[in-house]
Amino acid sequence: MISKIGSTMAILGILAIVLNFLDRVPKVLFWIYLWGDAVAWIIMIAITVVGAALWFLGRGSAATE
Repeated sequence: MISKIGSTMAILGILAIVLNFLDRVPKVLFWIYLWGDAVAWIIMIAITVVGAALWFLGRGSAATE
């Protein structure tokens, strides 16, 4: 369960970063641009990193069960 949430977050973060270069913003993440571009980048990178960490943690706990 945690790995699915983590992979979804990581994919959403990577998608947001890629779409930012194409001047497209996912509607789910449109609110992050209210504080400016620098904060939006921090949030996108944080979503990606936290999602990847949850995915790795979820994979490790699923393997031990």
